[in-house]
Amino acid sequence: MNLYAIRAIYRFEMARTRRTLVQSIVSPVISTSLYFVVFGAAIGSRIPHIEGVGYGSFIVPGLVMLSLLTQSLSNASFGIYFPRFTGTIYELLSAPVSYVEIVISYVGAAATKSLILGAIILITASLFVPMRIEHPVWMVLFLVLTAITFSLLGFIIGIWADNFEKLQLVPLLIVTPLTFLGGSFYTIDMLPPIWQTVSLFNPVVYLISGFRWSFYGLADVPVGLSLAMTALFLAVCMATVAWIFKTGYRLKA
Repeated sequence: MNLYAIRAIYRFEMARTRRTLVQSIVSPVISTSLYFVVFGAAIGSRIPHIEGVGYGSFIVPGLVMLSLLTQSLSNASFGIYFPRFTGTIYELLSAPVSYVEIVISYVGAAATKSLILGAIILITASLFVPMRIEHPVWMVLFLVLTAITFSLLGFIIGIWADNFEKLQLVPLLIVTPLTFLGGSFYTIDMLPPIWQTVSLFNPVVYLISGFRWSFYGLADVPVGLSLAMTALFLAVCMATVAWIFKTGYRLKA
């Protein structure tokens, strides 16, 4: 394992975040704060407690997960797409660096950025609403698994996309709607029975449900199932990345 190469790529990606601090950190935190103002204060005052938890506190895990998913995707996809766009990816592929080391570097940097952002949003949320974390170890586990999984998905999107429009296609048209419909701002028990069944086909439901359980002990689906679905999604992404490097898809053309 070439730790020097991993550290060099990782530090380069993290340095890019420092150069774009407003876009990478400040902008998502401000956007999330606006969610708290609109949903927590304006709408939350009209909604009773949900299973004993205030509405403003109830939406905290969903908002953290929303930011985590979108930022993991965008960080990882842009991180690998930009070298492809400029042509420097071929220098990296010809260097004495294995595919595993490349993935660890880019995905590790993207996941680190997302986790830092998630921690900042949690601190910001505590300024707006009271909240508690009943299972901190499980919370960290869900955060790390989700950040790595969606950073891998973002890496795949960055390899697949051949222009900037495609780079934003999946996050904007698929992931963000699934997150909003995945119980970020409500529990699926509030839906009619037919829509409860439909919601179970949304993979984001399992992520948000497990993450919310780590805060308040409330879950739309069993926490074991949430963890299993997260692990399954992670395995699928890892298998896809392995296939990409094995076949050279959009890398050796």
